[in-house]
Amino acid sequence: MKNRPQLFPILFIILLCFFIFFINNEMIIPDIMEARNMITANEMVYDGHWLIPTMNGELRLEKPPLPTWISAMAELIAPAHLGIQRAMSGLAATLLSVFYYLLALQFFKYKRFAWISTLIFITCFNVFLIGRTASWDIYCHAFMLVAIYLWIRAFKSPNTLFYFMGAGIFMGLSFLSKGPVSFYALLLPFLIAYSIFYRPNMRGKWLGMIAMLFFCIVVGGWWYAYIHAFHYEELQYVIKKESGAWINHSVRPWYYYWRFFLETGIWSILMLTALFLPAWSKEVRHKRSFLFIYIWMLLTLFLLSCLPEKKTRYLFPILIPSCYLMGYLVVYWYNKFNRKCPPKKDVILYRFNAWMMGIVVALIPIGGVIFLYKDGHVGLFLLLLLTLFIEIIAIFLMRFAVRLQPINMVGAIVVLFITLACFVLPLLKNVVNNSEIHSISQVREMEELNNIPFYYKEDNVLRIEIVYAAGRKIRPTKTTDVDSLMSLLPFVWVTPTSVQSELPSTFLRQVDTIYIDKYDDNRWSKSDKRYKPEFINNAILLKRK
Repeated sequence: MKNRPQLFPILFIILLCFFIFFINNEMIIPDIMEARNMITANEMVYDGHWLIPTMNGELRLEKPPLPTWISAMAELIAPAHLGIQRAMSGLAATLLSVFYYLLALQFFKYKRFAWISTLIFITCFNVFLIGRTASWDIYCHAFMLVAIYLWIRAFKSPNTLFYFMGAGIFMGLSFLSKGPVSFYALLLPFLIAYSIFYRPNMRGKWLGMIAMLFFCIVVGGWWYAYIHAFHYEELQYVIKKESGAWINHSVRPWYYYWRFFLETGIWSILMLTALFLPAWSKEVRHKRSFLFIYIWMLLTLFLLSCLPEKKTRYLFPILIPSCYLMGYLVVYWYNKFNRKCPPKKDVILYRFNAWMMGIVVALIPIGGVIFLYKDGHVGLFLLLLLTLFIEIIAIFLMRFAVRLQPINMVGAIVVLFITLACFVLPLLKNVVNNSEIHSISQVREMEELNNIPFYYKEDNVLRIEIVYAAGRKIRPTKTTDVDSLMSLLPFVWVTPTSVQSELPSTFLRQVDTIYIDKYDDNRWSKSDKRYKPEFINNAILLKRK
């Protein structure tokens, strides 16, 4: 059968994912989301809080624990290894990419389409980024796509119950990763579009559907049931807080996501072209397969736009139908250009896309000169070597534009991403990060600070990134009660100012104050507008006299 998956394409996708998601994944300093996630995982391991997650010593019930458990396993395997932590997300992105290919085969029974769509998907900017960071978003969508694939197989296989049960398990894993997020942003628009265009026959499927719901509720709901039983008040507080966040935090107008196509990165123009494909091609207006993915994408955009809280990272689910749409367009061009007289509109639009990609790629070395060579981050010989290779890719893109070879165009972009991941990302380490960073992470190496607690004034705001960098809890405490402070000794005081301005003089007369150092954990350089004083702290060791 044409839609039967072969081992070679799957293995090749896994190999590509290794370059796209795993190579040089430690280059960028963790952001606030990664810091929160990895702190929670570390406290699971070292404090034993496996069922009741904590962050900096306080309950963290806002996020379900499955991705944190996975991250905690990584911590057990390789303690304090950022690359391994991010590799867990890379594995989830690889799982997502493999089933992205398999799902395309189920729907369209055309290996070329499945292959091209997958290549476009793994080279989208948002996919490339989220697969290289310790983010929890990738897990819920990866598990949900597996569930969708198994759900489709349940309608096409005699072993219906087995696939329905599998779909229920992976739906539950998705819920245990980030609650109902993927149910709303990925599953719901898919089911609506699928029901409109394919109208699944439910005869003989009801038992399987019940089994699917059962496994989904059990797998996805047992942890919530446990928290409800033992931490009811805290759970109610979190539910109220999270519900309020969706309504009151990061509120944007309904049209905020109009730039969603930019999330595809280098494919942005191709995405816009695919959006207007029905306007110039009467042929696709009546193709059920095209209309299905088109409506799926629009429904996803509509549902995401209905939510008051909007962030660009929430657009990740729309990339799934969007890349199918772009894959459809590339294969559509491939078939058109194999004819003796391809339509002029298609020739013009394809060449515009390929030429623009070629020009963008050709201009990349200019950025290398500005950001790498001028500041001394790369030598002239290496810069010339990389420039030569990138310009060769650009020349090939222009050649593919002239020769009307859209599939080769996609292949050239994949080669570009592998080049960037392997050779360019290491050079960007001191460009995207603060080269003058003096991180509080140095306290991890100080043996004299082992088993000594860290504190800060409870009125101050302590960035969670500082807690992650220090590799230990930094707890808030009151500074007015001298007896309480004496009972905490010895401890390290973390402050943006000084101990004299924050601690009582009567207390300070009874202790030795040993200044450790001043730390600057800003990810950005001092010339950047994102450089903030709250990342600068002093560390002082306090002991009894």
